[in-house]
Amino acid sequence: MHMDPLLPRLVAALLVVVVLATLGKRFSQPMPVVYIVAGVLLGPKGAALLDEAPTLARIGEFGVILLLFLLGTEIKLDRLLASWRVPVVGLAAQIAASLGSAAALGWALDWPVGRIVLVGFVISLSSTAVVLPMLEDRKLQDSELGNHVLSILLAQDLALAPMLIVIGLLGGGAFDPVALGLQFGVGGAMLGLLAWVARRGVLRLPFAASLRGDPDLQVFAALLAALSLALVSALAGLSAAFGAFVAGVIIGATEEERWVHSSLHPFRVVLVAVFLMAIGTLLDLGFLRDNLALVASLAGIALLTNTGVNALVLRFLGQPWRESVLGGALLSQIGEFSFVLAAIGLHVGLVNTFGYQLALSVIATTLLLSAVWIGGVGFVQGRLTPPQPA
Repeated sequence: MHMDPLLPRLVAALLVVVVLATLGKRFSQPMPVVYIVAGVLLGPKGAALLDEAPTLARIGEFGVILLLFLLGTEIKLDRLLASWRVPVVGLAAQIAASLGSAAALGWALDWPVGRIVLVGFVISLSSTAVVLPMLEDRKLQDSELGNHVLSILLAQDLALAPMLIVIGLLGGGAFDPVALGLQFGVGGAMLGLLAWVARRGVLRLPFAASLRGDPDLQVFAALLAALSLALVSALAGLSAAFGAFVAGVIIGATEEERWVHSSLHPFRVVLVAVFLMAIGTLLDLGFLRDNLALVASLAGIALLTNTGVNALVLRFLGQPWRESVLGGALLSQIGEFSFVLAAIGLHVGLVNTFGYQLALSVIATTLLLSAVWIGGVGFVQGRLTPPQPA
């Protein structure tokens, strides 16, 4: 009997993920960290069971799209728009601090301006895939702090498109006013659509009655909703994930939000796992071993800088110090979209292969340490907080 050679590799990959997930749960590691470690073990530098990293990454990008779509369905839009200062101030402060840190490092290492900007952008983005499950585990997703953290994450995701434009220009790309105008036009239209949804309140989907009670049709209708605006956003040169988020907000304002979330959640879990495992396959353990001190130093600087900047921003916007520091720790790691920025930087010549591997290693290290870092911040807070009187 003929057996597909992919089958034993798939079984082995699933076994590794299940074992690592069990260990990760025991040691309080978030699932994104488990997926990256699984990618390292299964990739070309490990067991070589997963050797198609570009293909896996392309498949996994749909997981990020669905992640932002489902996040949009859970957003309370009126509360998000009411606190618009949080994402604006938080994003501006984060980018400014990251660029300042990159400039100081670049000055010491004699980097060109393009590389400094690229590194600054890379370390300014936090991980939605890591932070969202942590907010849910801590029951913070509906709190004021959780809303602030989510709004900053969304602002960072929205900033990905202009960051890609700047990196392309610094790498020698030509300035295209038509493309830029299209991006501003489509981006403005989508923001206007969000404002319209906020004013309308509850929406009604066309053909909603025919979707009820039909799980198959619900899955495809939900996928169509998620990918349609993602396609429009991507064609305009914006982040596809941003378009998916807008679609999620629209669906979240309807009475059908519950079945959409339940229909697509399993897809999101699998595809996000594929995306992060693809990142793990790109990591070179030999490079990490040979440059461990440098990687650890840069990862530590990134965690400290991001925690401090975001804590100060949240405190400035009215959060108590305890919640501000916790919010800063939650946003401390470097996010999954930074892998995209690093890859574009390599493509346009802003970094060489060494710089690209260094970026991958630092990003992955901050993700691996994020749970320990957040737990450590919480432990220190608990020790410094005086006991409450009985």
